[in-house]
Amino acid sequence: MPTIKNDTLTTEIKPDWGEIDHVRERTETFLKSCGFSDDIIHALQMVSSELVENAVKYGDFSAGGNQKITHSVDVRDGRITVEVKNPVKPSDEDHLDRLDSQIQWIRGFQNPFEAYVEKLKEVSAKMLAAGESGLGLVRIAYEGQSILDFYVDDHNILAVSAVLEYK
Repeated sequence: MPTIKNDTLTTEIKPDWGEIDHVRERTETFLKSCGFSDDIIHALQMVSSELVENAVKYGDFSAGGNQKITHSVDVRDGRITVEVKNPVKPSDEDHLDRLDSQIQWIRGFQNPFEAYVEKLKEVSAKMLAAGESGLGLVRIAYEGQSILDFYVDDHNILAVSAVLEYK
């Protein structure tokens, strides 16, 4: 096994769909420099892109507000944490409640694979009226082998994190 170094990559990006590919590339370059396997790199590229996509889709980037998304990958003490921060509207409690509900639903399964299969069944049976499949978070838990969490700070910045433990 290669020597894994403790390090952090932090990038501020515009809330633009084109930034997702750049985040994937930066994540790959960073994790390669840390000595990780291709499997871990590909999993965390997916995690990063899913979280940034959600930030672009659901963030509040109205005029005069915070116009950036912060993406970070932190390697430390046997775990890799991917975190994405973006502004949200103070009144957007419905979105935050759905996020909390989805994360708690995923955690309710013994194995993220079970949540993944259940979500695939749900998505294939019907497309949700709002156009949200909810599959991204389940992919992060299962394919990214990550534990999800989130919080909103006093400045209405939503931080969603995914933690992968490695040996």
